[in-house]
Amino acid sequence: MKLCFLSGGTGTPKLLRGYSKINPDFSVVVNIAEDVWISGNKICPDIDSVVYAIADVIDDSKWWGIKNDTFITHRRLKELGFEEEMIIGDVDRATHIARSEMLRNGFTLTEATRAIKNAFGVKAEVLPVCEEEVSTYVKTPKGWLHFQEFWVVERGKPEVEKVEFRGIEKAKLTKDVKRAVIESDAIVIGPSNPVTSITPILEVGEMRKMLKDKFVVAISPIVGKKAVSGPAEKLMRAFGLEVSASGVAECYSDFLDLIVVHEKDDCEFKHVKTNILMKCREDEIRLAKFLLDVIGQNF
Repeated sequence: MKLCFLSGGTGTPKLLRGYSKINPDFSVVVNIAEDVWISGNKICPDIDSVVYAIADVIDDSKWWGIKNDTFITHRRLKELGFEEEMIIGDVDRATHIARSEMLRNGFTLTEATRAIKNAFGVKAEVLPVCEEEVSTYVKTPKGWLHFQEFWVVERGKPEVEKVEFRGIEKAKLTKDVKRAVIESDAIVIGPSNPVTSITPILEVGEMRKMLKDKFVVAISPIVGKKAVSGPAEKLMRAFGLEVSASGVAECYSDFLDLIVVHEKDDCEFKHVKTNILMKCREDEIRLAKFLLDVIGQNF
């Protein structure tokens, strides 16, 4: 069975690592609206977390960066009076440098991503949803902040009044993304933030329209009334969504066929229940197998 996942940088990479142990042949369409340029290099947090997770090199104590990385360059830059918005590891930085040099030399982001994931030995297709620049901004009492400024610099503390995706109206699905969706047997929306991780994928071009012709299953990133990780609660409320599995389903309701919710939760949408928490590698594989069984029952 050929699956195509929609992914942000938290939650879904755990599932992808588990699924890759069962079947390495799949596609992932990844959010790029949190990308940012730092120290002359393009940082693609969600793409890198997906690649690092599947390659099993991610620092899974934080779920970003590379395990056992050092931070010599970052510290030295700070000593020189140059503050970086993100804490970037030395090995991780090599990925950003390689990507940025490829982009400066005429590669598309899709081509650069393919070269990087191949270098990490990842067999799955990892595809940025578009080539155009799209940026997530959140309106707070401090004004409009880029998502990375909100989440990294401000640590997600300000209240969120509004969310917008700047540049989304000009973005187009790449031919590789279209092919991945069309050729898939089913689409899986991973347990990433439905507002800032998944919606910037859904709003590109004709993605929502294409998904109406596919079997789509989502996995809730909400347990009870709480997000498993990240700032999803604030963002969902600002987006007019209830913080619950039902709120997640509402976000995808125009094309969603089924949602997987936590075993103790209920949902107004058609759903199945299981333990959606992934606290260890065994949990990741368990949830991936459950997902395959659910999809198999619908074919």
